[in-house]
Amino acid sequence: MVPSIVRLFTRAKLNRRCHTASNRYPLEKPGRPVLPLDIPAGSEHRQIPDATVSRLPEYLHALHTLAEAGHGTISSEALAVAAGVNSAKLRKDLSHLGSYGTRGVGYDIAVLTTQISEVLGLRQHRSVALVGVGHLGKALAGYGGFANRGFGIAALFDIAEDRVGAHLDGLPIRHLDELPEIIRSESISIAVIATPPAAAQRVAESLVDAGVTSILNFAPCVLDVPDNVDVRKVDLAVELQILSFHEHRKSRNGKVGT
Repeated sequence: MVPSIVRLFTRAKLNRRCHTASNRYPLEKPGRPVLPLDIPAGSEHRQIPDATVSRLPEYLHALHTLAEAGHGTISSEALAVAAGVNSAKLRKDLSHLGSYGTRGVGYDIAVLTTQISEVLGLRQHRSVALVGVGHLGKALAGYGGFANRGFGIAALFDIAEDRVGAHLDGLPIRHLDELPEIIRSESISIAVIATPPAAAQRVAESLVDAGVTSILNFAPCVLDVPDNVDVRKVDLAVELQILSFHEHRKSRNGKVGT
């Protein structure tokens, strides 16, 4: 249940502004059209579209699954099916990495896995802090899929007296006041916010002040952060509203219950 929930979470994009947002920083900028990323050795520095970057994890997941099944090469058509995209889009995405495959053979799975992992910065383990250890926070902290993707929850924070001092999966839940020291000592640059929306902005400011530069925000609000801080916004209600739109459209077209 939890893995499927987390996969759904990662597709969300829209949030409302946090209740306690301050004017410390300009409003978040909309998604940038391209992201400059380092490509594996031997390739030139390329500009990779944001939309392509958002699909690379899906390709990587499919490649890992194929490798575990014993496959050594894969055609663009088969990889596209495994990743849930069309083959033309996949080939265009991979061309941004300098990977074009071999006619009649396809892509070498091991080589392509290394390329995508390098582009996504997954050739090193990344420690992550999680703030807010309620029901959602506990589910995220216990999700085993992070470790398989190169991430590890290294610190947990909360302010509730009945949570601070307890342990979750071997990690102590620390008070938010300890955040700056732990963030620096653990060299954490990525954090997850799973607090109520009223607390999210204050938490974000504390994270930024401590040196965090990437935030995954599960609070249903928009954070006010500096330009050098990247935020991914997640809102299950938004996803359900989108699904409601599709259900409504199907019902109007007579496709439900027929």
